[in-house]
Amino acid sequence: MNDKVNIGVIGAGWWATLAHIPALLANPHVGIVAANRPDSDGLDKVVAAFPQVKPYRDASAMLESEPLHGVVVASPHVLHAEHASLSLSKGLHTLIEKPMATTAADARALVAKAQANGVEIILPYGWNFRPIVEAAHRLVGEGWVGEVRHVVAQMASALADLFGGEPMIETRNHLFRPPVATWADPAKSGGYGWGQLTHGLGALFRIVDLDPVRVFARTGLSKAGVDFYDAAVVELSNGATMSLSGSATVPKSRGYQIDIRVFGTEGMLLFDIERPRVEVVRHDGKSQIIEFGPGAGDYELTAPVTLLVDLCRGEKRANPADGIVGMRSSVLLDAMYRSAKSGRMEDVG
Repeated sequence: MNDKVNIGVIGAGWWATLAHIPALLANPHVGIVAANRPDSDGLDKVVAAFPQVKPYRDASAMLESEPLHGVVVASPHVLHAEHASLSLSKGLHTLIEKPMATTAADARALVAKAQANGVEIILPYGWNFRPIVEAAHRLVGEGWVGEVRHVVAQMASALADLFGGEPMIETRNHLFRPPVATWADPAKSGGYGWGQLTHGLGALFRIVDLDPVRVFARTGLSKAGVDFYDAAVVELSNGATMSLSGSATVPKSRGYQIDIRVFGTEGMLLFDIERPRVEVVRHDGKSQIIEFGPGAGDYELTAPVTLLVDLCRGEKRANPADGIVGMRSSVLLDAMYRSAKSGRMEDVG
C-alpha cells in the first residue's frame, strides 16, 4: 500500500478550488497535488490561494510530467470525457465531476476504457456517499420491494440564477464563480439536466440497479435558453416505467430536494433527503423505517476525494458512485435532451 499518493486536478476552477483541492491538501495520504487550467491569470489565482499546488496550463503535460496515482476531472462539462480518457488511458483511478460525459457514446467509452485498464471511475455524487442512499440501496438489493415495476423520481434546486445565466449569488465571495459558458449555454451542455438532475439520477441508479432503455421528454427553458424544468417518461431494462422530474426554481430559502419512490411486486420504498426518510412498506404488512439524525440529507463534499485517494493507495473500498452509475445517468440525459428536441421517444443508444 502506498503511504503517499500524488493526484492531478484537470480544470482548477470554481468547484475544484472550493471542494476538491482543499480536500486533497487536507488528506494526510496525499503527497503532490498538481493542478491544471489553461489561462495564466486563473492559474496564478490558484497558486496564490494554494501555494502547495504544482501548476500546469496543459493537462497532457501535467499527466506526462508528474508521477500521478490518480486524477480529478473538474473541467467544463463538454470536456469531461476528453480529459477523463487521458487519465484512464494512463491507468489512473479517475474522479470525474458530473456529468461523466455529455453523450451516450462517450459515457460508454469511458466505462470500457476504465475496465480495460483495471481502474475505477468515481462520480462525486455526494448523496451516494451518505448513509441515507446506502440504506435505500441495501433495502432494494435485499428484495424488500420485490421486482421493481415503477419509479417516481424528482430533483429540485434553488438555482434559478445559475441556469438563468446570472452569477450564482452564493458564490460571490468564492475564488472563482461558476461560468455561464458551462452552466447556462445550450451549445455547451448547460442546463438543469446536465448540471443538477444528474445528481438525482446518481442516487436513483445506486438504489435501483437497472439500465434506462428509452426516454420521452419535454423541457421548459430559462431566459438563457437552457432547461429550467425537465419532465420525462423512462422505460427501464426490465420493462419497468419511470416518471422523472427536475426543477431549478426552488426559492433560495429552501434546500435541495431529491424524492424517489420505488414500487415493486412486494411493496414500495420511500426515499427523501428533505425529511430525511427511507421507509419500506410491503403488501404482507412488514415494514422498515430507517431512523436518521439531523443533517442526514446533507450533501457530502469530502468522501468522494477520500475514496479516490484510498483506491490509489491500494485499499479495497466499495464505490457507491462508479462508472456504471455515471454512465446510466449520462445515457438517460442524452436521450432526454434528444427527445425534447425531436418530440419523439428516443432510445438511449
